[in-house]
Parts: sequence; structure tokens; C-alpha cells
Amino acid sequence: MIKYKLTCEECKKNFDSWFSSSKEFERLKKMKLINCNYCNSFKVIKSLMAPNVLNNLSQSSKNKNREEDRLKSFKREMKKYQNFIKNNLEYVGENFAYEARLIHYNSKKKTNGIYGKATKEQVKELNEEGIETQIIPWIDEKEN
Repeated sequence: MIKYKLTCEECKKNFDSWFSSSKEFERLKKMKLINCNYCNSFKVIKSLMAPNVLNNLSQSSKNKNREEDRLKSFKREMKKYQNFIKNNLEYVGENFAYEARLIHYNSKKKTNGIYGKATKEQVKELNEEGIETQIIPWIDEKEN
């Protein structure tokens, strides 16, 4: 795919559009299928456009560092959620679906909430029964 900056010769406005190739642009223009987004004129031409290319390794490493920083930030936030869950809810391990049903169907059983492990199928079944559950990503303590 190629992104072209297009210019209308009538209203002089610029806009961008994507094409599979330069030949495709010419073919569509010849068939009068390319028109101005602003005035509907068919007098649209390609303008010069600079490609978006990384010019050196330092730019690439900056982008990599930025991605790593965002990942670390995400992991920090997830750890905060996990700590809140651990401190405020009861861990029931592999028995999550069973315990969730016990709480839901036994109005006498009181709890502040539970967390544990369940398969996607178990969570789907619980939700179909009207038992509100959520799947959240869990970062293992051993991970950096």
C-alpha cells in the first residue's frame, strides 16, 4: 500500500489517500473514480511526499526504548491492580467457578469477593448463569 498526498487543482486543498500501487492510482484517476474530498472535483493530482524512513539506528533505539518504557508502565499498573485484588479479595485457586456459584446461589454466604483461576469456558458459563465475572491479565511474580 502506498499513501499519497493528493491536491485538488480546483479548490487547492490537500488530502491523503491509500492506493495499492502507483499504477492503481493512474487507473482509478483515468476511470474518474478519484475525486476531491472537499469540492468533488475530479481534477486531483499526486503531490510530492516524503517517505517515513528511519534514518539511523539511534531513532530505532529511541522507539525501542519508548516501547519498553510503555511496557514497564503497563506492568507497574497491573501490579497495582493485582496487589489491590490480593489485599481485598479471597483467593480460591482452581475452585473459582465452584465458589462463584456457591456465593451466587446461597444468599446466606457473604463475601467481599473472590479471585482465582477459571477457563474461558467456565467464565462464559458463569456469565450465562448471570454470575458476573471478569478475566484480567495476571503478571506472574517471577516475571521482570
